[in-house]
Amino acid sequence: MRTDNSNLANLIEKVIGADGAAQVYRLLAIPSVFSGGEPGQVSRKEMAQALNMVLFHDLLQRVPSGRRYTEEVASRGDKVWHDHGALRTVRWAENGALPPGECAFTRLLEPLGYRLNGVFPLDRIGMTGRSYVQQDCPEQIAQFFVSELHPEKFSVPFQQAVTRVVSTSRDPLSPKSHWLLHELGRDNRLSVTHAISLLVQLQACFACQHATPTLADYDVLRAESAEMAWIATEGNTFNHVTDRVADVAQVALQQKVLRRPMKQSVEVSQSGRIRQTAFLADNVTRRFIAADGSLVEHDVPGSFYEFISRDVVDGSDQLDLGFDAGNAQGIFRMTAS
Repeated sequence: MRTDNSNLANLIEKVIGADGAAQVYRLLAIPSVFSGGEPGQVSRKEMAQALNMVLFHDLLQRVPSGRRYTEEVASRGDKVWHDHGALRTVRWAENGALPPGECAFTRLLEPLGYRLNGVFPLDRIGMTGRSYVQQDCPEQIAQFFVSELHPEKFSVPFQQAVTRVVSTSRDPLSPKSHWLLHELGRDNRLSVTHAISLLVQLQACFACQHATPTLADYDVLRAESAEMAWIATEGNTFNHVTDRVADVAQVALQQKVLRRPMKQSVEVSQSGRIRQTAFLADNVTRRFIAADGSLVEHDVPGSFYEFISRDVVDGSDQLDLGFDAGNAQGIFRMTAS
Protein backbone atom coordinates (compact mmCIF):
# COMPACT_ATOMS: atom_id res chain seq x y z
CA MET A 1 0.00 0.00 0.00
CA ARG A 2 1.42 3.39 -1.03
CA THR A 3 0.18 6.77 0.09
CA ASP A 4 1.74 10.15 0.73
CA ASN A 5 -0.48 10.70 3.77
CA SER A 6 0.84 8.72 6.74
CA ASN A 7 -2.05 9.79 8.99
CA LEU A 8 -4.67 8.40 6.64
CA ALA A 9 -2.77 5.18 6.06
CA ASN A 10 -2.21 4.69 9.78
CA LEU A 11 -5.88 5.23 10.61
CA ILE A 12 -7.16 2.85 7.96
CA GLU A 13 -4.70 0.07 8.73
CA LYS A 14 -5.27 0.19 12.48
CA VAL A 15 -9.06 -0.02 12.07
CA ILE A 16 -9.58 -2.53 9.22
CA GLY A 17 -6.18 -4.26 9.17
CA ALA A 18 -3.36 -4.34 6.65
CA ASP A 19 -5.23 -6.48 4.10
CA GLY A 20 -8.36 -4.34 4.29
CA ALA A 21 -6.33 -1.16 3.95
CA ALA A 22 -4.48 -2.53 0.93
CA GLN A 23 -7.78 -3.46 -0.69
CA VAL A 24 -9.46 -0.10 -0.19
CA TYR A 25 -6.38 1.81 -1.40
CA ARG A 26 -6.27 -0.40 -4.49
CA LEU A 27 -9.93 0.18 -5.33
CA LEU A 28 -10.63 3.78 -4.25
CA ALA A 29 -9.33 7.00 -5.76
CA ILE A 30 -7.82 9.13 -2.98
CA PRO A 31 -8.53 12.87 -3.38
CA SER A 32 -5.50 15.01 -4.17
CA VAL A 33 -6.01 17.08 -1.00
CA PHE A 34 -4.56 14.11 0.89
CA SER A 35 -1.22 14.14 -0.92
CA GLY A 36 0.34 15.37 2.31
CA GLY A 37 -0.50 16.02 5.94
CA GLU A 38 0.90 16.94 9.33
CA PRO A 39 2.41 13.75 10.80
CA GLY A 40 0.98 12.93 14.22
CA GLN A 41 -1.94 15.39 14.01
CA VAL A 42 -5.07 14.15 12.26
CA SER A 43 -7.23 16.89 10.74
CA ARG A 44 -11.01 16.70 10.59
CA LYS A 45 -10.89 16.22 6.82
CA GLU A 46 -8.55 13.26 7.29
CA MET A 47 -10.96 11.82 9.85
CA ALA A 48 -13.85 12.30 7.42
CA GLN A 49 -11.96 10.61 4.60
CA ALA A 50 -10.84 7.75 6.84
CA LEU A 51 -14.41 7.10 8.01
CA ASN A 52 -15.67 7.03 4.43
CA MET A 53 -12.94 4.60 3.40
CA VAL A 54 -13.68 2.29 6.34
CA LEU A 55 -17.41 2.30 5.57
CA PHE A 56 -16.81 1.77 1.85
CA HIS A 57 -14.69 -1.26 2.71
CA ASP A 58 -17.37 -2.56 5.07
CA LEU A 59 -20.07 -2.35 2.40
CA LEU A 60 -17.95 -4.23 -0.13
CA GLN A 61 -17.63 -7.11 2.34
CA ARG A 62 -21.45 -7.32 2.47
CA VAL A 63 -22.30 -6.61 -1.19
CA PRO A 64 -20.79 -9.12 -3.63
CA SER A 65 -22.11 -7.28 -6.71
CA GLY A 66 -20.38 -4.06 -5.65
CA ARG A 67 -17.17 -5.89 -4.79
CA ARG A 68 -17.13 -7.61 -8.19
CA TYR A 69 -17.70 -4.31 -10.01
CA THR A 70 -14.94 -2.47 -8.12
CA GLU A 71 -12.51 -5.35 -8.72
CA GLU A 72 -13.29 -5.18 -12.44
CA VAL A 73 -12.58 -1.45 -12.43
CA ALA A 74 -9.26 -2.06 -10.66
CA SER A 75 -8.34 -4.81 -13.12
CA ARG A 76 -8.49 -2.17 -15.89
CA GLY A 77 -6.03 -0.01 -13.98
CA ASP A 78 -8.73 2.44 -12.85
CA LYS A 79 -10.22 3.34 -9.47
CA VAL A 80 -13.69 4.25 -8.28
CA TRP A 81 -14.60 7.69 -6.92
CA HIS A 82 -16.77 7.54 -3.80
CA ASP A 83 -19.45 10.23 -4.17
CA HIS A 84 -21.65 9.56 -1.12
CA GLY A 85 -22.80 6.95 1.33
CA ALA A 86 -26.38 6.58 2.58
CA LEU A 87 -27.92 5.30 5.79
CA ARG A 88 -31.41 5.03 7.25
CA THR A 89 -32.65 6.04 10.69
CA VAL A 90 -35.96 6.10 12.57
CA ARG A 91 -37.21 9.34 14.09
CA TRP A 92 -39.03 7.75 17.03
CA ALA A 93 -38.92 8.67 20.70
CA GLU A 94 -38.96 5.00 21.77
CA ASN A 95 -35.49 4.39 20.36
CA GLY A 96 -33.78 2.84 23.36
CA ALA A 97 -30.43 4.39 24.28
CA LEU A 98 -29.80 5.59 20.73
CA PRO A 99 -30.74 9.20 19.87
CA PRO A 100 -33.73 9.20 17.48
CA GLY A 101 -33.34 9.75 13.77
CA GLU A 102 -30.52 11.65 12.15
CA CYS A 103 -29.51 13.11 15.52
CA ALA A 104 -27.57 9.89 16.14
CA PHE A 105 -25.34 10.86 13.20
CA THR A 106 -25.24 14.65 13.10
CA ARG A 107 -23.41 14.43 16.43
CA LEU A 108 -20.66 12.60 14.52
CA LEU A 109 -20.75 14.42 11.21
CA GLU A 110 -20.61 18.00 12.48
CA PRO A 111 -17.25 17.57 14.31
CA LEU A 112 -15.91 15.97 11.10
CA GLY A 113 -16.65 19.21 9.25
CA TYR A 114 -19.95 18.24 7.64
CA ARG A 115 -22.76 20.75 7.18
CA LEU A 116 -26.34 20.37 6.00
CA ASN A 117 -26.52 20.73 2.22
CA GLY A 118 -30.15 19.91 1.45
CA VAL A 119 -33.46 18.59 2.82
CA PHE A 120 -35.54 16.24 0.67
CA PRO A 121 -39.12 15.25 1.53
CA LEU A 122 -39.59 11.59 0.60
CA ASP A 123 -43.34 11.64 1.07
CA ARG A 124 -44.15 8.54 -0.96
CA ILE A 125 -42.19 6.39 1.49
CA GLY A 126 -42.86 8.33 4.70
CA MET A 127 -39.30 9.59 5.10
CA THR A 128 -37.15 12.73 5.01
CA GLY A 129 -33.67 12.75 3.52
CA ARG A 130 -30.86 15.16 4.34
CA SER A 131 -27.49 15.49 2.64
CA TYR A 132 -24.32 16.55 4.43
CA VAL A 133 -21.26 17.87 2.64
CA GLN A 134 -17.72 18.13 4.08
CA GLN A 135 -17.08 21.84 3.98
CA ASP A 136 -13.25 21.70 3.75
CA CYS A 137 -13.32 19.66 0.52
CA PRO A 138 -16.94 19.47 -0.68
CA GLU A 139 -16.26 18.02 -4.13
CA GLN A 140 -13.55 15.59 -3.08
CA ILE A 141 -14.74 14.00 0.18
CA ALA A 142 -17.84 11.81 -0.01
CA GLN A 143 -21.13 13.21 1.26
CA PHE A 144 -23.53 11.48 3.64
CA PHE A 145 -27.20 11.07 2.76
CA VAL A 146 -29.08 10.45 6.03
CA SER A 147 -32.75 9.55 5.88
CA GLU A 148 -35.30 9.44 8.69
CA LEU A 149 -38.40 7.28 8.68
CA HIS A 150 -41.51 8.77 10.33
CA PRO A 151 -43.56 5.98 11.98
CA GLU A 152 -46.38 8.41 12.82
CA LYS A 153 -47.26 8.41 9.12
CA PHE A 154 -48.16 4.73 9.29
CA SER A 155 -50.75 2.63 11.12
CA VAL A 156 -50.91 2.10 14.88
CA PRO A 157 -49.93 -1.61 14.60
CA PHE A 158 -46.96 -0.51 12.49
CA GLN A 159 -45.92 2.04 15.14
CA GLN A 160 -46.20 -0.60 17.85
CA ALA A 161 -43.98 -2.95 15.87
CA VAL A 162 -41.45 -0.13 15.37
CA THR A 163 -41.35 0.42 19.12
CA ARG A 164 -40.80 -3.26 19.84
CA VAL A 165 -37.90 -3.35 17.37
CA VAL A 166 -35.99 -0.13 18.01
CA SER A 167 -36.64 0.29 21.76
CA THR A 168 -33.87 -2.26 22.37
CA SER A 169 -31.27 -0.03 20.65
CA ARG A 170 -27.93 0.57 22.34
CA ASP A 171 -25.72 3.61 21.90
CA PRO A 172 -22.27 2.53 20.66
CA LEU A 173 -20.60 5.83 21.58
CA SER A 174 -18.66 5.79 24.85
CA PRO A 175 -18.18 8.83 27.10
CA LYS A 176 -14.59 9.04 25.83
CA SER A 177 -15.86 9.24 22.26
CA HIS A 178 -18.14 12.15 23.13
CA TRP A 179 -15.13 13.92 24.60
CA LEU A 180 -13.01 13.22 21.51
CA LEU A 181 -15.77 14.48 19.21
CA HIS A 182 -15.90 17.66 21.28
CA GLU A 183 -12.12 18.05 20.99
CA LEU A 184 -12.23 17.46 17.24
CA GLY A 185 -15.08 19.92 16.78
CA ARG A 186 -13.28 22.57 18.78
CA ASP A 187 -9.72 22.15 17.51
CA ASN A 188 -10.32 20.55 14.09
CA ARG A 189 -7.63 17.97 14.88
CA LEU A 190 -6.72 15.06 17.13
CA SER A 191 -3.57 13.15 17.92
CA VAL A 192 -3.15 9.96 15.90
CA THR A 193 -3.73 7.82 18.99
CA HIS A 194 -6.99 9.58 19.83
CA ALA A 195 -8.05 9.61 16.17
CA ILE A 196 -7.67 5.82 15.91
CA SER A 197 -9.66 5.32 19.12
CA LEU A 198 -12.43 7.58 17.83
CA LEU A 199 -12.54 6.02 14.36
CA VAL A 200 -13.15 2.58 15.87
CA GLN A 201 -16.14 4.00 17.75
CA LEU A 202 -17.46 5.87 14.71
CA GLN A 203 -17.34 2.71 12.63
CA ALA A 204 -19.41 0.94 15.31
CA CYS A 205 -22.20 3.52 14.87
CA PHE A 206 -22.87 2.26 11.34
CA ALA A 207 -24.33 -1.06 12.40
CA CYS A 208 -27.54 -2.62 13.69
CA GLN A 209 -27.95 -1.44 17.28
CA HIS A 210 -31.19 -3.22 18.22
CA ALA A 211 -31.97 -6.81 19.15
CA THR A 212 -33.09 -9.57 16.77
CA PRO A 213 -36.65 -8.73 15.62
CA THR A 214 -39.53 -11.15 15.71
CA LEU A 215 -40.71 -12.51 12.40
CA ALA A 216 -44.22 -11.26 13.20
CA ASP A 217 -42.99 -7.68 13.65
CA TYR A 218 -40.92 -7.89 10.49
CA ASP A 219 -43.98 -8.96 8.52
CA VAL A 220 -46.03 -6.08 9.95
CA LEU A 221 -43.34 -3.59 9.00
CA ARG A 222 -42.79 -5.04 5.53
CA ALA A 223 -46.50 -4.82 4.73
CA GLU A 224 -46.41 -1.02 5.02
CA SER A 225 -42.79 0.01 4.51
CA ALA A 226 -40.00 -1.85 2.74
CA GLU A 227 -37.65 0.77 4.17
CA MET A 228 -38.59 0.10 7.80
CA ALA A 229 -38.41 -3.65 7.19
CA TRP A 230 -34.88 -3.09 5.90
CA ILE A 231 -33.98 -1.09 9.02
CA ALA A 232 -35.36 -3.93 11.18
CA THR A 233 -32.68 -6.29 9.84
CA GLU A 234 -29.84 -3.96 8.79
CA GLY A 235 -30.15 -1.05 11.23
CA ASN A 236 -27.84 1.88 10.52
CA THR A 237 -25.38 0.10 8.26
CA PHE A 238 -24.50 1.85 5.03
CA ASN A 239 -27.53 1.29 2.80
CA HIS A 240 -25.36 1.99 -0.23
CA VAL A 241 -22.15 3.61 -1.42
CA THR A 242 -22.04 5.48 -4.70
CA ASP A 243 -19.49 5.57 -7.50
CA ARG A 244 -19.26 8.93 -9.27
CA VAL A 245 -18.86 8.12 -12.97
CA ALA A 246 -18.70 10.22 -16.12
CA ASP A 247 -21.72 8.62 -17.82
CA VAL A 248 -24.23 6.66 -15.74
CA ALA A 249 -26.23 5.60 -18.81
CA GLN A 250 -23.16 4.03 -20.40
CA VAL A 251 -22.23 2.20 -17.18
CA ALA A 252 -25.79 0.92 -16.83
CA LEU A 253 -25.79 -0.36 -20.41
CA GLN A 254 -22.44 -2.11 -19.95
CA GLN A 255 -23.62 -3.82 -16.78
CA LYS A 256 -26.90 -4.91 -18.38
CA VAL A 257 -24.98 -6.44 -21.29
CA LEU A 258 -23.11 -8.45 -18.65
CA ARG A 259 -26.54 -9.49 -17.26
CA ARG A 260 -25.94 -7.80 -13.95
CA PRO A 261 -29.01 -7.14 -11.72
CA MET A 262 -29.46 -3.45 -12.52
CA LYS A 263 -32.25 -0.97 -11.97
CA GLN A 264 -34.26 -0.87 -15.20
CA SER A 265 -34.09 2.90 -15.70
CA VAL A 266 -31.77 5.80 -14.85
CA GLU A 267 -33.18 8.37 -12.42
CA VAL A 268 -32.75 11.95 -13.70
CA SER A 269 -33.14 15.00 -11.44
CA GLN A 270 -35.51 17.83 -12.32
CA SER A 271 -32.48 19.97 -13.19
CA GLY A 272 -31.14 17.26 -15.48
CA ARG A 273 -27.70 17.60 -13.89
CA ILE A 274 -27.84 14.54 -11.62
CA ARG A 275 -28.36 11.01 -12.96
CA GLN A 276 -28.41 7.87 -10.81
CA THR A 277 -28.86 4.13 -11.11
CA ALA A 278 -27.85 1.11 -9.06
CA PHE A 279 -27.48 -2.62 -8.77
CA LEU A 280 -30.37 -4.35 -7.06
CA ALA A 281 -29.63 -5.09 -3.40
CA ASP A 282 -27.82 -8.35 -2.71
CA ASN A 283 -29.75 -10.74 -0.48
CA VAL A 284 -28.44 -11.56 2.98
CA THR A 285 -29.49 -14.20 5.49
CA ARG A 286 -30.85 -12.79 8.75
CA ARG A 287 -32.22 -14.33 11.95
CA PHE A 288 -35.70 -13.73 13.36
CA ILE A 289 -37.51 -14.88 16.47
CA ALA A 290 -40.41 -17.14 15.54
CA ALA A 291 -43.75 -17.34 17.37
CA ASP A 292 -42.53 -20.25 19.51
CA GLY A 293 -39.38 -18.36 20.53
CA SER A 294 -37.02 -20.29 18.28
CA LEU A 295 -34.61 -18.63 15.87
CA VAL A 296 -35.35 -18.92 12.16
CA GLU A 297 -33.42 -17.64 9.16
CA HIS A 298 -34.72 -15.91 6.04
CA ASP A 299 -33.11 -14.23 3.05
CA VAL A 300 -33.87 -10.50 2.95
CA PRO A 301 -32.58 -7.52 0.93
CA GLY A 302 -29.23 -6.20 2.10
CA SER A 303 -27.23 -3.20 0.90
CA PHE A 304 -26.36 -2.21 -2.66
CA TYR A 305 -23.97 -0.30 -4.91
CA GLU A 306 -25.03 2.86 -6.73
CA PHE A 307 -23.74 4.99 -9.61
CA ILE A 308 -24.11 8.74 -10.10
CA SER A 309 -23.13 11.35 -12.70
CA ARG A 310 -23.00 15.02 -11.74
CA ASP A 311 -22.79 17.98 -14.11
CA VAL A 312 -21.54 21.44 -13.23
CA VAL A 313 -24.00 24.10 -12.13
CA ASP A 314 -24.96 26.36 -15.02
CA GLY A 315 -22.58 29.29 -15.40
CA SER A 316 -19.96 27.88 -13.03
CA ASP A 317 -17.21 25.30 -12.81
CA GLN A 318 -18.64 23.75 -9.63
CA LEU A 319 -20.26 20.33 -9.58
CA ASP A 320 -23.92 20.16 -8.61
CA LEU A 321 -23.58 18.41 -5.24
CA GLY A 322 -27.31 18.31 -4.63
CA PHE A 323 -29.77 15.45 -4.62
CA ASP A 324 -33.30 15.02 -5.92
CA ALA A 325 -36.26 13.62 -3.95
CA GLY A 326 -37.60 11.78 -6.98
CA ASN A 327 -34.22 10.19 -7.69
CA ALA A 328 -33.81 9.16 -4.05
CA GLN A 329 -37.21 7.49 -3.83
CA GLY A 330 -36.49 5.61 -7.06
CA ILE A 331 -33.13 4.43 -5.77
CA PHE A 332 -34.62 3.39 -2.42
CA ARG A 333 -36.67 0.75 -4.26
CA MET A 334 -33.46 -1.26 -4.73
CA THR A 335 -34.03 -2.77 -1.27
CA ALA A 336 -37.71 -3.61 -1.71
CA SER A 337 -38.36 -7.23 -0.80
